Amino acid sequence: MQTHHIGAFYRFIPVAAPAALKEHLLHLGQVHSIMGTIIVSGEGLNGTVAGSEAGLPAFLQGLEQYLGISDLVVKRSTAALPPFQRFKIKIKSEIVTLRAGEVSPLERTGVYVPPSEWNQLIQQEDVLLIDTRNDFEVQLGQFDGAVNPGIAAFRDFPAYVAEQMDPERHRRVAMYCTGGIRCEKASAYLLQHGYEEVYQLDGGILNYLEKVEPEESLWKGDCFVFDDRIAVTPTLEPSQKGHPPRPGRDW
Repeated sequence: MQTHHIGAFYRFIPVAAPAALKEHLLHLGQVHSIMGTIIVSGEGLNGTVAGSEAGLPAFLQGLEQYLGISDLVVKRSTAALPPFQRFKIKIKSEIVTLRAGEVSPLERTGVYVPPSEWNQLIQQEDVLLIDTRNDFEVQLGQFDGAVNPGIAAFRDFPAYVAEQMDPERHRRVAMYCTGGIRCEKASAYLLQHGYEEVYQLDGGILNYLEKVEPEESLWKGDCFVFDDRIAVTPTLEPSQKGHPPRPGRDW
């Protein structure tokens, strides 16, 4: 049985010609038999793709060469069944939709906390721990003690901040999401609005589950992923619980 190799990644990087990047990615995907979805915009790219053991790294290397980088962070996993049915590239105004004006993680973002230090941080009593994902994702699993903002889409996060948070009362804020990208913008947004001490889980839940031993983990439940697996277990295996697919609303 063929093993499907999956790579989830994002990168905030100025893209002068998103349409040209799209065409290049489509070409690379065809050459290396890649499936998945990538969002491209002037602020960077965000995607999850799958291919063969040789095809996936070749695709990622071609992407790095085009962008002129050599340090793309990729969260890797495998699946026995194909996690995608086709390959598509979407050009959007943002690679993760916040709709809060000029919020640029390239200029300023929260303090990155490695998985090895995350448990110590979030167990401190004066730290407000926020799950920045959508409500249906939180229902599948979350960290002990995390606040669920109850949002239907990430673009609802600013309204939650305005209605439920206060920089004078919440002086230390820690946030997490699936792979880290939403926290990049969420932390930048909080810093813009007077929050001085903001932390984010480096690499998100997927990085935490990969790096932290199960007996030390504070994660409870499954983790939603944006492909046909729907969710993965704390050991990053496809979940067998039959979770329903995400709602149609754009995350």
